[in-house]
Amino acid sequence: MSQNVLITGANRGIGHALARLAAERGDRVVGTARSAEGCAAIEALRAFGDVSAFMADATDPERSSALADMLADRPVDILICNAGALIGRGGIEDPAYTRRAFETVLMTNVAGPFFTVRGFLPLLRKSSNPRVAIISSGMGSSARAKGNAYLYRASKAAATNLAANLAVELKPMGVAVAAYHPGWVRTEMGGAGAELTPDESAAGLLARLGVLSLATTGAVEDYAGASIPF
Repeated sequence: MSQNVLITGANRGIGHALARLAAERGDRVVGTARSAEGCAAIEALRAFGDVSAFMADATDPERSSALADMLADRPVDILICNAGALIGRGGIEDPAYTRRAFETVLMTNVAGPFFTVRGFLPLLRKSSNPRVAIISSGMGSSARAKGNAYLYRASKAAATNLAANLAVELKPMGVAVAAYHPGWVRTEMGGAGAELTPDESAAGLLARLGVLSLATTGAVEDYAGASIPF
């Protein structure tokens, strides 16, 4: 059965693979990107199915609300908050950890999902089976602390906490929410030596969303369904 799927940051990496695989299986996909070039990359996926692209910055609450208004004729069955940023991989003395870096990463990885879910909540509530995926990371787990990549780890810990709280608030509205670790993926962020292809990660994530329900809302797990300690 075809579903309406909205994916932020669908122009490359995991988001791009999610959009293509969802389109290939017959879903109606809306992907967002921050630039015209990114939208063009999403539009190229029309060869695989029903795909639309819209320019939107996930950190801009007004843009999320405006896009929701534009799409008001359709429910959102699956909302995937995938847009993300990573700056700095070192320890405490890494010069990459600037005030600007904190603003960029925290706004993208934490505020972005919040504003996206809030903006599209009216369309989620139109669905008979609405689900939200916050793409987090096992690097946000305090149980897996490594003493590096401080900013990214902190932002993903916050994103996971955000998902847990959204799951509590939105459950009475019929909306299921989960945080997912996509695995170590061969993307610009993950690097060439990573374990998984974007397609492998995306296929697993779509499968997890296929079984997400109000009974399992609040889950924190990886693309293969393994629980992640938080």
